[in-house]
Amino acid sequence: MDKTDKYTVADISLAENGSLRVDWARARMPVLAALKEEALKTKPLAGMKVAGCLHVTKETAVLIETIAAAGAEISWSGCNPLSTQDDVAAWLAAEGYSIHAWHGQSVDDFYWCIDKTLEFNPTLTLDDGADLIVRVHGEKSEYADGVIGGTEETTTGVHRLRAMGKAGDLKYPVIAVNDAITKWDFDNVYGTGQSTIDGIVRATSVLVAGKTFVVAGYGHCGKGVAMRAQGMGANVIITEVDPLPALRAVMDGFRVMTMDEAAKHGDIFCTATGMKDVIVDRHFASMKDGAIISNTGHYDCEINIEELTSQASSTRTIRDNNVEYTMKDGRKIFLLADGRLVNLAAAEGHPSEVMDMSFANQYLALCRLAKEGSEMKPIVYDITTEQDQGLATTKLATLGFEIDSLTAEQIAYLDDYNAGT
Repeated sequence: MDKTDKYTVADISLAENGSLRVDWARARMPVLAALKEEALKTKPLAGMKVAGCLHVTKETAVLIETIAAAGAEISWSGCNPLSTQDDVAAWLAAEGYSIHAWHGQSVDDFYWCIDKTLEFNPTLTLDDGADLIVRVHGEKSEYADGVIGGTEETTTGVHRLRAMGKAGDLKYPVIAVNDAITKWDFDNVYGTGQSTIDGIVRATSVLVAGKTFVVAGYGHCGKGVAMRAQGMGANVIITEVDPLPALRAVMDGFRVMTMDEAAKHGDIFCTATGMKDVIVDRHFASMKDGAIISNTGHYDCEINIEELTSQASSTRTIRDNNVEYTMKDGRKIFLLADGRLVNLAAAEGHPSEVMDMSFANQYLALCRLAKEGSEMKPIVYDITTEQDQGLATTKLATLGFEIDSLTAEQIAYLDDYNAGT
């Protein structure tokens, strides 16, 4: 461990390799590149102090560069004990950024790092999972009065923050970046889908084709995983608690059933619900010999690992991010990435191209808060339609696509209620 007052990283000597990875991401994030170029001139975050708690990946490093270019001071921690890319963290430290993050943290380490990021008294917070915001509202409430506003990246965090807002416990405005169409229809679907399959394959090297693949949850993330698993030849089963996404899954051609029934059929399982105890003891008891279990939800509570352990007679690590649990009846069940996000713990997270839009939303939300946050109510706000459409237009342009525009006559027709048959 390499540690100074400004950073705590696993190995600062990894910075050169981290630089190569950041270069790769930077070249594939043209929307952020354009925002950074403008930020160098206008400095919309001048005087701001941004405390970030978000996966330390090569894409996050590009976001950090953009925030810094806009004039802000930065202090950063990872939002998951297993998702930090140590070479990227080393590069950020070597570049002079304040960062406290490493792969393989304990829970105590995790919160120590968050607390370190708060020591410079932030004016803005940026979250993925809401752990930093909740910390500011609880054990570290002394920092709350100095915060103008915050942003939240993921579904789980937005749920937590809306619950806080509903209870009247939220002390400053938060923008739900996750709920932007340019985030959840792309990052959550295509990013999660591809990177989750990537993590499962890296941890197992199994053939997906012909397997029965059970996806728990058919929200944006679950839909993406199901789509990609089906595309690789798997027979996909969906489990749900909500009849609306369950019906969508049926109409999309998937089998839908309870987890009690799906547990008997699955070869590969992936939870994507944001809910605890999705796979529990009775499910382990009925699984096939050789079943593979993974999670792509934000927290590691979706799979009840304690109950899995209680049913096992022994465990051993087969390969990186793959632990074999031998059941008392001789069956073997394989748990990937300790039940943490398999796409980040066992792979590299979402591709840079899709994170370009998500992180552009993060940056623009911070700019809005810096300008308007002191006048906003302490509730959860959505990204504006104008921002969503603007980012989509920019992204299309960077990909080389053009779309049509309505004529003046067509625009008038939209509002002409007398027009008819």
